[in-house]
Amino acid sequence: MAIEYRVTLDDAHEFSYRIELDREYDQDAANAAPKWTRLEHQQCSNCPLSKNDFSHCPAAVDLHQVIGDFHGLPAFKKALVWVRTPEREYTKLVGLEEGLRSLLGVIMATSACPILGRLKPMAQNHLPFASNQEFALRSVSLYLTQQYFNSREGRQADWELKGLVSQFQQLQLVNQAFWQRIHDTCEGDSNLKAFLTFFSMSSSMTYSLQTQLQKIRPLVMSAENVLG
Repeated sequence: MAIEYRVTLDDAHEFSYRIELDREYDQDAANAAPKWTRLEHQQCSNCPLSKNDFSHCPAAVDLHQVIGDFHGLPAFKKALVWVRTPEREYTKLVGLEEGLRSLLGVIMATSACPILGRLKPMAQNHLPFASNQEFALRSVSLYLTQQYFNSREGRQADWELKGLVSQFQQLQLVNQAFWQRIHDTCEGDSNLKAFLTFFSMSSSMTYSLQTQLQKIRPLVMSAENVLG
């Protein structure tokens, strides 16, 4: 199963990507990747990987082609982004920052990084160009569904969402390290701003979960729910 992206810039230059959702760490691809993708370069403080098994950061290896393609391009540059998932197609004219945020997000979530891999269920139901509200609703819904199955299958369920905050705290450390990786190699601001936006969305789930929940409350609570 794969997700396809096609990014057409306003000068008609086009980039195409096919992201296989089930893929493993590729040592040959790692060996051909640039130095900034090596595991020890700006390694995440919570990285569980050993350089004895992984010479390079799996997510960085997966990302470097996209980073290189858009290196030096401004975030405000217009792009027509077409996305095809197994279920449907999307097309939107956006600033390059928004298109890259969506593309980079799905690549990271399906990489062999064990921390980013926690987002893989969201990537398997990919929603391009998701807003902050949509990101929060999908994150909470997925987590609560996991807790339902934990409860049904005899495991401890976390209905208070404490584990969700913990997960995003771990993701935040990854995002911060990736910011440094990209900052070290990029002169332009499109990649940087895309990561900053992705970082901000993840951070909101850590620092202001209750605020995010209040924002999505009207989406899930009708008047009948409140009165009943």
